[in-house]
Amino acid sequence: MVEQIGLAHGLLLFLHILLFVYWLGGDVGVFYSSTFVTDTSLSREARLTAFKIFINLDMLPRYCLALMLTVGGALAHHIGYEHPQWQLAAIIALGPLWVWVVHTIHAKEGTDFGRTLATWDRRFRVFMIVAIVASVAYHWVTGPLRPYPWLAAKLLIFAALIFCGFMIRRNIPPFIEGFRTLAASGATPESDRKMTEGMAACRPYVLLIWAGVAISALLGVLKPGQAGIG
Repeated sequence: MVEQIGLAHGLLLFLHILLFVYWLGGDVGVFYSSTFVTDTSLSREARLTAFKIFINLDMLPRYCLALMLTVGGALAHHIGYEHPQWQLAAIIALGPLWVWVVHTIHAKEGTDFGRTLATWDRRFRVFMIVAIVASVAYHWVTGPLRPYPWLAAKLLIFAALIFCGFMIRRNIPPFIEGFRTLAASGATPESDRKMTEGMAACRPYVLLIWAGVAISALLGVLKPGQAGIG
């Protein structure tokens, strides 16, 4: 039984590390490829190819975000933070369901179903931000989270990461509008300006995501404030 618990913990920890690696690495790749999309010195065909890389690579961080709360919640349960059974079941179900939503929005882009699902996904993300912050506050005040201050911090960072992703979606439309002009008839000074400005508006939130993912990983390794550690 002890060996089974150890194996489960080890596999969850390994998966948790992979999610951090592919989230941060994938996000850096997305941002780097975007610089080629906005590079006016490149040919139209090269910029279109860079956009394909950009948009498809962007799915990797999205999948990682969708799975992170499930894997992190299960891992926290294994190290001693006990969830009610209904909450643990909901946490485990969340990841696969959210990945399906993210994938389906991408696969059904441009369809009525895809747009409807995207609308509900945005609403769900707003709900998650509020729910996570409220849950951390409640469980800190009532006591269960106090032995795990690093876990409370990671949850708040996760809520902030969702917010940053939400703000990127709000600021990126000029970039998309400019790209549509590029794809349809070729770049114009106006379309290039829109693409550059849209990406510039997203940059602060991209950098915050990189910092948040890295800090969250560090908190998970060091576990500052936990009794018996340090």
